[in-house]
Order: sequence, then structure tokens, then C-alpha cells
Amino acid sequence: MIYIGINDVWHGLSDPSKGTSKEKFEEGLKDIIGKIKDGGARVILCTPTVIGEKKAGGNKADAQLDEYAEISRKVAKDTGSKLCDLRKAFVDHLAKNNADDKDKGVLTSDTVHLNEAGNKLVAETILAVLDK
Repeated sequence: MIYIGINDVWHGLSDPSKGTSKEKFEEGLKDIIGKIKDGGARVILCTPTVIGEKKAGGNKADAQLDEYAEISRKVAKDTGSKLCDLRKAFVDHLAKNNADDKDKGVLTSDTVHLNEAGNKLVAETILAVLDK
């Protein structure tokens, strides 16, 4: 299970000298997956979740995470790895459960770190992928 936290990528969205560029993100995922598969294990690759909880497009930093999620989806397909689309699960959940358009409190405690509901959604989403 490869689940790269958003702290590993999002800092670079506002300051390119921090975080991980999209190119290095893709290259790093492919490298990690190659090493895992060489060891004979199967790979499940997770997309990043969210920064803040506003509806899609309502938060510039979070909207840029779509690019990293898309890279994860592409890498999963290119490497024949199973995908766990946490980003889609979070965005869909927030569309249904954040009518007040809060930027935190539904799935995160501080717009980044997951609260109990966010951790539960991750667990349920991962379990659903494992059951397939």
C-alpha cells in the first residue's frame, strides 16, 4: 500500500523549492513500485486526499492536488498496480456532507490532518479495494 501524504507534495504548490514536483512525484512512484514488484509483492497505490474541505475548485491548493491524483492514477495504470482513489472518495463525501462549505471539520481537524471521520473514510475506502 503506497499512500503518499499531502504534506509530501502540497508545500511545493505555493513554494516550488519545497514539496515534490509533479515530475519527481511520478518518477518516485514508478521507482518505488518497481522495487516493490521486484520483491514479488503486489502494489496498491493511493491518490492524495484533500487540502481543506471546500467544494471542488473552491480552494486553489486543493485544486492543484487533482494533478497529483491524476499522476497517481496514470502511474497505477502504467505499472499495472491496483488503484485506491482516496481523492475521489473524499471529494464525493464532501460534496454530499459539506453543504456549509466549511474548510475543515468534516474530514480534517485543521484542513490537512484527518479527524476520526477522515480516518474512517480512508479505512473504508482501502478495505473496499482490498476486497476486490
